[in-house]
Amino acid sequence: MQVKKDGFVYRSTNPITMVENFSTTQNTFQLSQNYPNPFNPVTTIEYSIPQKEKVKLAVYNILGKLVSILIDDYQNAGSYKIKFYASNLSSGIYFYRIIAGIFTQTKQMLLLK
Repeated sequence: MQVKKDGFVYRSTNPITMVENFSTTQNTFQLSQNYPNPFNPVTTIEYSIPQKEKVKLAVYNILGKLVSILIDDYQNAGSYKIKFYASNLSSGIYFYRIIAGIFTQTKQMLLLK
């Protein structure tokens, strides 16, 4: 289930995520390093897409097991911020991967409790 309010998208999956579109002028695909990193228990992930695309942003544990799907929907061109809440996860290394059209990129993040 998804609820839109004040420019954010609230999802009922666990962990909870918030998505904000903060710009509509991007020319390239980009996945930024999360911040803060290391984090406890919340971190922000930013990404940009140059045109409307189906975007999938997911988090995996060190063994490659899917932990959470943060986004799996069509989005308009622009820059986005998503907050990832990991209070129900254990400390460790996690990976987040974006797939948007032909663009795929993976980055690492560290949860310390």
